Amino acid sequence: MREITIPYGKTALTGHVEEKNFLGNYHAALPEAVNDEAAEVSRALDAPFASPKLEELASRVNDAVIISSDHTRPVPSRILMLQILARLRRGNPSIAITILIATGFHRATTEAELLDKFGPEIVGHEKIVVHDSSDESTLVRIGTLPSGGALIINRLAAEASLLVAEGFIEPHFFAGFSGGRKSVLPGVASRRTVLANHCAEFISHPKARTGSLDGNPIHEDMLFAAKAAKLAFIVNVVINAEKRIVAAFAGDCVAAHRAGTEYLSRHARIEVPEADIVVTGNGGYPLDQNVYQSVKGMTAGEAVCREGGVIILCASCSDGHGGESFYRHLAGALPQRILEEVQRIPRDRTEPDQWEYQILARILIKHTVIVVTEDCSHRMLGEMHLLAASSIDEALGMAFERCGAEAKVAVIPDGVSVIAAKKQDFTMGRTPVPAGKQGRFGKREN
Repeated sequence: MREITIPYGKTALTGHVEEKNFLGNYHAALPEAVNDEAAEVSRALDAPFASPKLEELASRVNDAVIISSDHTRPVPSRILMLQILARLRRGNPSIAITILIATGFHRATTEAELLDKFGPEIVGHEKIVVHDSSDESTLVRIGTLPSGGALIINRLAAEASLLVAEGFIEPHFFAGFSGGRKSVLPGVASRRTVLANHCAEFISHPKARTGSLDGNPIHEDMLFAAKAAKLAFIVNVVINAEKRIVAAFAGDCVAAHRAGTEYLSRHARIEVPEADIVVTGNGGYPLDQNVYQSVKGMTAGEAVCREGGVIILCASCSDGHGGESFYRHLAGALPQRILEEVQRIPRDRTEPDQWEYQILARILIKHTVIVVTEDCSHRMLGEMHLLAASSIDEALGMAFERCGAEAKVAVIPDGVSVIAAKKQDFTMGRTPVPAGKQGRFGKREN
């Protein structure tokens, strides 16, 4: 008997799989965090990709705007922001600096969250503005996206003499990776622009998947937006499960981000034999607080589970469904009907949460999904066409009833940290990102 452990809330859940059914335990194989995180960021700033140093860029201008991730992202901003501010002022002691919080489509970041993110020194002495995607008075149009949507962003970013961004790089379930260009779109873009970028046509594109950049129309829109906004310099980090820095990348927004994604792909891609049952999670707190966010972890299961198989997703979902529109659409129709209807919605008529219920409907058409939770209404999950269980073992029992006693089980403890693909996809050359030179796959535990 094999014991398995999946992050859940601020703790973890355990379950048991018979050896005859167990395919393996698959997770990213990131290196250990660096001993001195500040030194790693400094190293990256001293050797930027395809760009002069930040100090030199600052010496040419009178003002700068630094885009910073909001409260929903575990970016180590206390480390990054201090060094960015210092470098800008080293290049130009009198430079006027504004920190612009990239809330994207999220709620506003609170003062308490700013203090937690930056510390009292930065909050007390720096000019900080929180982006509001719905406040037309703070937005300006700077072009038209490849998708055809209006490119409207925060006026502060659009008019900055020097636009800089901090952030982190992780796998993203339809943009390929976070970081880089995402600081502009969706980070400081208008509601209209975000909706156009997240349209049904793009979400359904086969390249709009975890770890995929080349040919991904969502990424191409985002990249266009970053270039149009003249995002000049980024400082992005790769972090581990403990949210500590593993590596830092700085410089040109395209070159530095590409270097970071190539680095991450070498360690986060996992090769998994096609499974009948996949047990996975959403990384625990804070990412598993609702069903909406937990769709991300389900996509790792979707990538390696056979059609007609079962995905078991361990997530607290203590805040419920996570979006009224998301819940209403899923509860109101069968997944096939949802997908048919959403595909008819034109790019300029995208609705809030549409991408999330579209992806979940796509998963549900081909797979049974069982959510393991003790903190969320099982009845509500049922209304959303999700099965529910109170333990991993209970969920596995339900899965074996559907797939048979000989069903093979793959375990991906943290579905949001990996770029998963079936073994035959790698063998046939359908890898999400080209292999790097330092080893091809993440870690498998027998």
